[in-house]
Amino acid sequence: MTDDEPILEGLVVSVDEAGRPNVAPMGPRVDRGITRLVLRPFRSAQTFHNLLATRHGVFHVTDDVLLLAQAAVGELEPPPLVRVSGHPCPRLADCCRWMAFVVEQLDESQERATLVCRVTKRGEVRPFFGFNRAKHAVLEAAILATRIGILPADEIRREFSRLAVLVEKTAGCQERQAFEYLERYVAGKLK
Repeated sequence: MTDDEPILEGLVVSVDEAGRPNVAPMGPRVDRGITRLVLRPFRSAQTFHNLLATRHGVFHVTDDVLLLAQAAVGELEPPPLVRVSGHPCPRLADCCRWMAFVVEQLDESQERATLVCRVTKRGEVRPFFGFNRAKHAVLEAAILATRIGILPADEIRREFSRLAVLVEKTAGCQERQAFEYLERYVAGKLK
């Protein structure tokens, strides 16, 4: 896998040794056929601990930006999950596409581990909605929300103002709800 391969934003479901699921946003580098994923979780993350212990997970492509926003800031109520036949980790019941994977290589020598994973099963649940500037704005806002304490508060506020224009121009109900959720979250954290 090389740096010229794109990052695909989505959600990873992993389980701990007791089978308790965890849902986390993650943007692995992928090959164009999405046969391999390179995940880079922080070694302190639950996803890393789960994948270290079980070596299995499921990556999801979704257009549900509220789900992505809530997962990004750690305020996601457990969404419905369904079993994947022959795979020890469940998948999200509602997503566009899912890819069950197994970790084949692991390097934990850096603060962010590198896990090279092979996709073993895949499926499509429903069609991807398509491109929408508001969905992208919410995704960027969710990433900004995870940078509180890392980026200057004024920079985060400026970027939120810029992204709000895109949401105002192109959003539907779901995108507005997700962006407003993130605005409230960020305002509460940046008091």
